[in-house]
Amino acid sequence: MSPSAPAPADAKRQTPAPPTKGIDTFFKISERGSTISRELRGGLATFFAMAYIVVLNPIILGAGEDKFHHTLDNGQLVTATALMAGLTTVLMGIIGNVPIALAAGLGINAVVSLQLAPKMSWPDAMGMVVLAGLVLMVLVASGLRERVMAAIPGGLRRSIAIGIGLFIALIGLVDAGFITRNPDKAHTTVPMGLGIEGKLQGWPVLVFVVGLALTFVLVVRKTRGAILIGIVTMTVAAVAVNALVDIPDASWGLTVPNVPEKIVDTPDFGLIGEVSLFGGFHEVGILTGCLFVFTVLLSGFFDAMGTIIGVGEEAKLTDERGQLPGMGRILMVDGVAVAGGGFGSASANTCFVESTAGVGEGARTGLANIVTGGLFLLALVFTPLAKVVPSQAATPALVVVGFLIMAANVKEIDWSDFTIAIPAFLTMISMPFTYSITNGIGIGVLSFLLLRIATRRTREIPWLLAVVGLCFMVYFLLHPIEQAVGAS
Repeated sequence: MSPSAPAPADAKRQTPAPPTKGIDTFFKISERGSTISRELRGGLATFFAMAYIVVLNPIILGAGEDKFHHTLDNGQLVTATALMAGLTTVLMGIIGNVPIALAAGLGINAVVSLQLAPKMSWPDAMGMVVLAGLVLMVLVASGLRERVMAAIPGGLRRSIAIGIGLFIALIGLVDAGFITRNPDKAHTTVPMGLGIEGKLQGWPVLVFVVGLALTFVLVVRKTRGAILIGIVTMTVAAVAVNALVDIPDASWGLTVPNVPEKIVDTPDFGLIGEVSLFGGFHEVGILTGCLFVFTVLLSGFFDAMGTIIGVGEEAKLTDERGQLPGMGRILMVDGVAVAGGGFGSASANTCFVESTAGVGEGARTGLANIVTGGLFLLALVFTPLAKVVPSQAATPALVVVGFLIMAANVKEIDWSDFTIAIPAFLTMISMPFTYSITNGIGIGVLSFLLLRIATRRTREIPWLLAVVGLCFMVYFLLHPIEQAVGAS
């Protein structure tokens, strides 16, 4: 008799149901045409596809300084990243019952590190992330999240994602030393250049170049876990190079690839709960503080929605109307993950498109998430291994992920409609060129409103988008407004 076949009534009374039966029923494995073995394989594939975040998130957050010139400890960041990824992924598996894993969002962590923290303390910045998560939960509970989503034109949403991808790629190139800022004393109009004085110099940069080439080759060959394989391979190469060649530690940046004295270590939970909910408003003011929360909210808002729908469709979980059952629960967990990531000082956690790796292995339920989340939690005791990875071995992943984000979204923009194409273009270039996601979104929204008004298409402007545009107008004019009213 097959495991899914109904048992006779007397058999049910005499023998307890096997444990797998309870798992099958809870996660609806058979109902969705999957098996436990497929879910296990899918969970493993998703973990290997996105485990790089345990290395990259600490690098991005660790590269920033707060207002008081404090930096976050790399080991504590690795612990926070793995812990929050594990907990939120398991939570999505149990409550949402979908194979969508979560971890610290690339792009959002850049906002926290490069925009929020320099204006306040780290606990203040993480408090802004928690507040954004709480706002998300309120939006989900009230049904407004879908309405706000619908207010942003599709092309503009896509350009926001692309802009974030380009921003991430630029961060990777800069952190690796492939691109450097030309010093002001050079008296040149070129703000950035290749390597040092226009040349690639040193073994660390070579590690980055080889790693980037290797990762792109693996991606083109559709190798599962391509990004993780690239990071691990180039980390081993970096450790070997550093051992054989006399290289100044400063050339590697934040992390020097030395062989660790031990592989297993006790996790350092020192950053968990280091949050100040409203301290940031004291540092930057109510208006700017609200805009910072709005930026974090908006940065993760649209990527999460797109990822949820995309993974749901690929897993064939959507209904005949294209709706994903249980969307309210899924979105609520996403909001909890944003707040939870801030509480854990790991930055906002969000849904990862790498979950499609697990779907490709057959995952259709939240059981795959239990596997993925469990592996993230297991990674907590292997933090010394993560602390060996230098920027030059990890940052190729940023460039590759930036490309993948752009490739997935650029073709969805209607370039024939200039009222969409121009704002999309301005959004995409403003983020990396101004090193600010906030600026990119604001410029895109305002230019869209301007062009729609100029072409007498005001009826096509949702009122919620007009409110968003008003907030951004105040944001960009904040300094002259303060001068006009005599504020310090």
